[in-house]
Amino acid sequence: MIVCIAEKPSVARDIAEVLGARNRKEGYIEGNGYQVTWTFGHLCTLKEPHEYTPSWKSWSLGSLPMIPPRFGIKLINDPGIEKQFRIIEGLMQHADEIINCGDAGQEGELIQRWVMQKAGAKCPVKRLWISSLTEEAIREGFANLKDQAEFQPLYEAGLSRAIGDWTLGMNATRLYTLKYGQNKQVLSIGRVQTPTLALIVKRQQEIENFKPEPYWELKTVYRETTFSATKGKFTSKEEGEKFLETVRHSDFTVTDVSAKKGTEAPPRLFDLTSLQVECNKKFSYSADMTLQLIQSLYEKKVATYPRVDTTFLSDDIYPKCPNILAGLKDYAAYTVPLAGKKLLKSKKVFDNSKVTDHHAIIPTGVQPQGLTDMEKRVFDLIARRFIAVFYPDCKFSTTTVLGEVEKVEFKVTGKQIVEPGWRVIFNKEQQEEPKEGDEERVLPLFTVGESGPHVPDLNEKWTQPPKPYTEATLLRAMETAGKLVDNDELRDALKENGIGRPSTRAAIIETLFKRHYIRKERKNLVATPTGVELIQLIHEELLKSAELTGLWEKKLREIERRSYDAGTFLAELKQMVTEIVNSVLSDNTNRRITVMPEEPKEAPKKTSSRKKESSGEEPKPKRTRSTTKKTKAETAPTLPEGDAIVGTVCPLCGKGTILKGKTAYGCSEWKNGCTFRKSFDA
Repeated sequence: MIVCIAEKPSVARDIAEVLGARNRKEGYIEGNGYQVTWTFGHLCTLKEPHEYTPSWKSWSLGSLPMIPPRFGIKLINDPGIEKQFRIIEGLMQHADEIINCGDAGQEGELIQRWVMQKAGAKCPVKRLWISSLTEEAIREGFANLKDQAEFQPLYEAGLSRAIGDWTLGMNATRLYTLKYGQNKQVLSIGRVQTPTLALIVKRQQEIENFKPEPYWELKTVYRETTFSATKGKFTSKEEGEKFLETVRHSDFTVTDVSAKKGTEAPPRLFDLTSLQVECNKKFSYSADMTLQLIQSLYEKKVATYPRVDTTFLSDDIYPKCPNILAGLKDYAAYTVPLAGKKLLKSKKVFDNSKVTDHHAIIPTGVQPQGLTDMEKRVFDLIARRFIAVFYPDCKFSTTTVLGEVEKVEFKVTGKQIVEPGWRVIFNKEQQEEPKEGDEERVLPLFTVGESGPHVPDLNEKWTQPPKPYTEATLLRAMETAGKLVDNDELRDALKENGIGRPSTRAAIIETLFKRHYIRKERKNLVATPTGVELIQLIHEELLKSAELTGLWEKKLREIERRSYDAGTFLAELKQMVTEIVNSVLSDNTNRRITVMPEEPKEAPKKTSSRKKESSGEEPKPKRTRSTTKKTKAETAPTLPEGDAIVGTVCPLCGKGTILKGKTAYGCSEWKNGCTFRKSFDA
């Protein structure tokens, strides 16, 4: 019997259908020589400290660093997980062959390998490696099963990442909590979460310490067109007014008119991060929400594998593109002109050297059905980007007009679309945002030598502080280890040193919310006083530097590619943790975190099956449930009756306002985790 193990029941059902296994049993589906079973994301996890050494159960500085000689795994303590694992274990003990059908990525590999290890599987193992869940892709994948040994480096990278997060998280969290925490306050430190928090805190401090300075710009309006002085900004008003007086009493003369033709390639296809960035900009979706939506589109077979960090396609996808386009029936207005023609094949889209495990996120060609409004919006972005790459470049003409008044030079630039090309596919609001300095306006026709009256003006302006991070800009900063760049090629180069992985960055941001280290003000991410104090407390650059963490990420990627040894990585990790422990223990400054975090609130349940990346340490001290209820009851204000409650401040979180729903009143901060609810009849 061949046992197939998928990561979710829904994926297992799709695979079973293709394999002809239709006899449903408890925890698996059987038939045609196959038994198809499933996990629920992670069934296993690394053991807790006390399971290696009993004395590690109590938190003490003397026990640090905690570095087990050999790491072990255990089942997650959950009755449903334990029941499903026993079923999997029984199937694997009698299997002739196992096919690992986990998600085709580092985390998917780790999930299934741990289950097979725990179940004591001894038979040969094959690997199903597919980028979409369509029937065609599953059949093709089973026709080209790979040997499990090919994915050993992927597993070693995933295992190294898990051990790294455990070792640093467990030790640093206990170390900082015991050394600097007060009133049983847990200070959560994580390999990726702490440098991410440091990015937000640093930006916040730059904004707070920013001293705005005035400057003046000389502009003039000639023939209803605003020209700017080429001299640029004036740092003193007197100098600006001197130039203003010079040009005030003379006519404006056009000295040069030049037009330059240019082309603009279609926007890149999406990787996970760029999709999260776009959804945050356009729809204000959080990174976590976008990941859930694209995961759902993948499981509904309408989009390809989402946890990817490339914007390119491999050459073998090119022959499949006409059929994918033909399947996008709702976009016939754009796909019909391409039908029957040889599709464009740009190196900016198809490049085998830029694709490793998976290609960019694209539609599968399956007609979407039963999508939610939010899923439709995400799918629309993906579909339009895919169609656009087969359209010609946009052709435009850039006109630059130079003018002069009493030897003071002025300039204006305008851009005119000559042939829209791929731009026809995007609605005006979906167009790519113009780069700073681009002028989308069309200029009047100017002639060299023409002259006439003009209206000059000196405008006072002030220098602006850096902008706070939004989820979109934070994701970009994580991707490039804190360096914000707009250039696609440079961003590709910096991705190698990014902090976190595309699949975990959303969870990291959610963890910072959950720990009350950051909060949201409209779309901006703001560090709480506790978050700011924590980063100020940490003197060890290894813990908070995005660049150093990025170098660590690079080594994990090199383990995947067999160009770096996992054993060396773990040895360096142990040395690093030991150095951090010694450095903090030798601190005699008696510093303390003084700000208490807000009362923890129950977070809304997530639909994602992935285990969230965290510091690896569960908060030690907890209040009893009855004490917490009493505290809330004592401090909660008396609420108005009926609809009078609408618009009042939420008594639970203190940030949101009360809204009226269909069956109950709720808080406007429900998306950020506030669980306040009051039924109409309460």
